[in-house]
Amino acid sequence: MEKYFIIKCFLILDVAIVRVKKGCNMTAEKIVVGLTGMPGSGKSLVVAAARLIGYDVVVMGDIVREETKNRGLELNPKNIGKVMLELRENCGASVIADKCIAKVERKRSAKVIIDGIRSPSEVEAFKKHFPKFSIIAVHSSSEARFNRLYRRRRSDDPDGWELFHNRDMRELRVGLGNALALAEYMIINENSRNRAKAKAKRVLRRIEQKWKR
Repeated sequence: MEKYFIIKCFLILDVAIVRVKKGCNMTAEKIVVGLTGMPGSGKSLVVAAARLIGYDVVVMGDIVREETKNRGLELNPKNIGKVMLELRENCGASVIADKCIAKVERKRSAKVIIDGIRSPSEVEAFKKHFPKFSIIAVHSSSEARFNRLYRRRRSDDPDGWELFHNRDMRELRVGLGNALALAEYMIINENSRNRAKAKAKRVLRRIEQKWKR
């Protein structure tokens, strides 16, 4: 199993390097926005707002869900969390970001938003490959976040407070708190969905203006 992970990690890095070399000119022109926030904070609202103004989307969590499926495991919070930690432990803290880089480069739009940054290593990986990179943090109270996740019921969403708390702790262990601290822009999403979407559009416009100067 260890050999499998080592070979797979090398393949991931080789593919990422090749993609960067082939598409370096396009990469330099893309405006890439990283999105970070605790589970249930409302990142999907920002993604929805970004789509409305022409952004393509890459979801980092999809990489972990795909890997969980490839291992023949059921998509549930325990398995997805375990795979996420194993990927980082065996392939490096930026492995999921490295996989996402190729996905970003394949997007046709000149504006891409990456949903689900969890660590400073991922921030650094994206900054290294995309000169026009900015990061947004979405904040919300733990009670509001739990209620949203409980209603959403995605495969990795908790069905009780203990699982919710455990997931928060897992996310913080991989560096999510530090990623939040690196954000250049902040969106508070506590009550009004429409207000949060409007704020997201304003922030995204500010980022575009910054990189077009």
